[in-house]
Amino acid sequence: MIDYNKPMLVFQTDFTYKEGAVCAMYGVVKSVDRTLEIIDGTHELPQYDTWSASYRLYQSMKFWPEGTIFVSVVDPGVGTSRKACVARTKDGYYIVTPDNGSLTHIKKYVGIEEVREIDETINRLHGKGTEGVAIFHGRDLFGYCAARLASGMITYEQVGKEYPVDEIVCHEILEPKQIEKGMEGIFEINDPNFGNLWTNIYLKDFKKAGFEYGDYVNVTIYHKENVVFQDKVLFHKSFGMAKPGQPIIYNNELMKVALAVSVGNFCETYHCSFGSDWKVVFEHE
Repeated sequence: MIDYNKPMLVFQTDFTYKEGAVCAMYGVVKSVDRTLEIIDGTHELPQYDTWSASYRLYQSMKFWPEGTIFVSVVDPGVGTSRKACVARTKDGYYIVTPDNGSLTHIKKYVGIEEVREIDETINRLHGKGTEGVAIFHGRDLFGYCAARLASGMITYEQVGKEYPVDEIVCHEILEPKQIEKGMEGIFEINDPNFGNLWTNIYLKDFKKAGFEYGDYVNVTIYHKENVVFQDKVLFHKSFGMAKPGQPIIYNNELMKVALAVSVGNFCETYHCSFGSDWKVVFEHE
């Protein structure tokens, strides 16, 4: 039976469900405390992509009850000197994760009040024959420590030694800019199921630049300075404002400008991650 007085655990990883990694993590949690509730955020994050891990936390965390513990494991440096940590946010959540860039957006946009390095001498799984394993901290360290914290077996202070928030490893976050005829930004991430592309431009800044719902906007997309898309695109509130198959600029769930347009395949064509390689320019007619 689930104990609803205890914090939920929300998992996100790049493990997929193709083998037993997620199952083993759940087993560790339930072995610590069978009353803990485990929820899947996603296990389909792009492999080794700590930027996506960071962004998806930022996208979803605030919608969970305060006190929820997030276990975020995208860990290309597993077994190396990178820190394993538990961060406490300024709005009352906990994130159990490698300190490898996965805290970037939460640190910038929410704020991290405190961060502690996991003490492996007391908060690592023992007794299952995995003491010599260096490549599965999702199971042996992050999942186990998160379960101990959620169950009340340890306090946050007993996670391990505190270290300065300023030392948290972060990716660079590029800011959009207003230009003479409009706005210039980048694609931060995509909506992989529907192929939509999310920019780093806030709706409020887009409107300050003079764009209004119903406008047709000149859109140019660059990949490494090469133009890969150029057209006039409708700017409106929702997909239904455009004809089927017609591209549209819209306000996404994070109050940022996004594109529903048939450019999603460019990402596969150019084998490119999102970021500074992709520039998008919106200009008035």
